[in-house]
Amino acid sequence: MTKICMLFALCSAFITSADPATPTQHETAPFIGQIEAAQIAGTGEFDQLTLPALMQQLHVPGLSIAVVKDFKIHWAKAYGVADVATGRLVATNTRFQAASISKPVTAMAAMRMVEAGQLDLDKDINTFLTSWKVPASKLNRQQSVTARSLFSHTSGADDGFGFPGYPPEVALPTVVQILNGQTPSNVGKVLFARAPYTEYKYSGGGTMIMQQAMMDICRCAFEELMQSTVLMSLQMSNSTFGDIPATQTAALAHDEQGKRMQAPWHVYPEQAAAALWTTPTDLARFIIEIQTALRAEKAQRLSQQAAIDMTTPVQVGPYAVGLQIEQRGPEKFFSHGGSNWGYRAWMTGHISKGYGMIIMTNGDNGMALMNQVADRITNAYGWDEK
Repeated sequence: MTKICMLFALCSAFITSADPATPTQHETAPFIGQIEAAQIAGTGEFDQLTLPALMQQLHVPGLSIAVVKDFKIHWAKAYGVADVATGRLVATNTRFQAASISKPVTAMAAMRMVEAGQLDLDKDINTFLTSWKVPASKLNRQQSVTARSLFSHTSGADDGFGFPGYPPEVALPTVVQILNGQTPSNVGKVLFARAPYTEYKYSGGGTMIMQQAMMDICRCAFEELMQSTVLMSLQMSNSTFGDIPATQTAALAHDEQGKRMQAPWHVYPEQAAAALWTTPTDLARFIIEIQTALRAEKAQRLSQQAAIDMTTPVQVGPYAVGLQIEQRGPEKFFSHGGSNWGYRAWMTGHISKGYGMIIMTNGDNGMALMNQVADRITNAYGWDEK
């Protein structure tokens, strides 16, 4: 490819895709413009770069953003390419892997099961498990492992690993094989090292115990459960915990240099912990559902008590049921990040003021970009996050 053609391809890659149906487009233009422009007043390393230039500098091919304001989606916009090999552009309906943001969405489904009387947050999780059991030991003799402890990473589970995923078309383990560390699982077994509610330690394995419990209760495939309890009711129409139907609907995985990975993406049988495909717009609906439920108004499906459980930390650690709760000065936020092979994502929402943001990328260097974008959004809106 000639230098001129290469330059044209790069420029074309940063044509952006905005949602033309946004009713507040005139109102949002100043905010978007400020976020995309060089931060003239800033003194940071990247402040003098426009947003497309920042993406190039950090080698992140694609970016998708949604902003929530006054308990509504204020705007959504996409930048860059879903696939550097073809130059296919990212659109606001392009799906990204949400990685660990799968966990709070799973937690909302569990809360729907609690509301239906199928699950109890504070009963021994073995009451609901039939395919696998938490081993009895002196650690859980006084206090049982519960759904609340598993979702808040305070169950005593000590796996301490993430999930690397699997190349497409290889044999995948069952959830029980994952929990037991049996072939073809590529991670170790879930072990318990401390009594529940005595210490916080992030545990993807604990979330997998919840996936098995939820499947045992409903006697159905996990993706079907998630579709019926959360995704359909919140109109998250571009979201799935199952297989993506075609590469043309998805952003593909890229490495730290912005180059295509060996495979389009990795597959995650650890669905509750890492398998959600979604968009920032769909996750904005998830954030708004929690925010409005906390106010006991206009929520689609979630009760106020369920929202309180999802935003009230347990005895130790920063987590409530599925969500990290952060106190930034006088302000309180719920949030979660995600990191899969070739993808990075982050979402946050203010607990009471009805604003938030979701940022998704298709590059291993996405975290550096998301930090910059989050600061720009916060500054543009004058939000009290610091």
